[in-house]
Amino acid sequence: MTDRYCVFGHPVGHSKSPAIHSAFAEQTDEALEYTAIEPPLEGFSATWRAFVDAGGRGANVTAPFKEEAYRLCDALTPRAKRAGAVNTLIRQADGLTRGDTTDGAGLVGDLRRRGVRLAGARILVLGAGGAVRGVLEPLLAEAPACLHVANRTAAKAEALAADFADLGEVTGGGFEALEGPYDLVINGTSASLGGELPPLPEGLFVAGASAYDMMYGAEPTVFLRWADERGAATIDGLGMLVGQAAESFMLWRGVRPDVAPVLETLRRGLQAMPET
Repeated sequence: MTDRYCVFGHPVGHSKSPAIHSAFAEQTDEALEYTAIEPPLEGFSATWRAFVDAGGRGANVTAPFKEEAYRLCDALTPRAKRAGAVNTLIRQADGLTRGDTTDGAGLVGDLRRRGVRLAGARILVLGAGGAVRGVLEPLLAEAPACLHVANRTAAKAEALAADFADLGEVTGGGFEALEGPYDLVINGTSASLGGELPPLPEGLFVAGASAYDMMYGAEPTVFLRWADERGAATIDGLGMLVGQAAESFMLWRGVRPDVAPVLETLRRGLQAMPET
């Protein structure tokens, strides 16, 4: 019997996860079926239980269900506890559900592949929502010189920084008090989805700095265009997407797929998209 996995989201029709995991399965000779499932907004837990009852072995979870996935788990990894959200569900042999979050591993892995120095770096992270919370621990584990969280609501950034203060030199504040320069600026806000730019000052980048947007698309985001105009090397979030999927695949199957060929295929697909 083929093992079943899926991605839960609402909406989920746009998800690239089925294509990614199918490619991973072919690459590693793992027999599995991976689909996309869109639960009702008030029916995530019931949908997960029905999936498990039908033989489901694990799932990825995307917006808006990551916090609910966290709450339904019987056990959580330390990084999931820190993040307060789960993007990977694993059905254990004992029938219990374990939750993990692989977004931070996907981000750090992509930065490493791109040759971005993290140890000793000055890092700025924009945003203080769930996407940012999920990547702070892996970033701090790389021993940056400092990490600053900036957000429109300063108190939210300050509170988030305080939650991770035991892991390194991490601070938080509002955009209005933001000052550079930084070696790496990561956009974890949702502004790119609306084609908007956070209110950023000049002087954010040192010479040779990098700018990373967790979002991706056929064209560079507004943030990446802004960073490019100021001399930063720009990277979008497609590699993070594939990297977090590879981490999930390894948790389920015990084998780590090669990200590079899958990422290359997705990138070609994006570049081939017709302009609107």
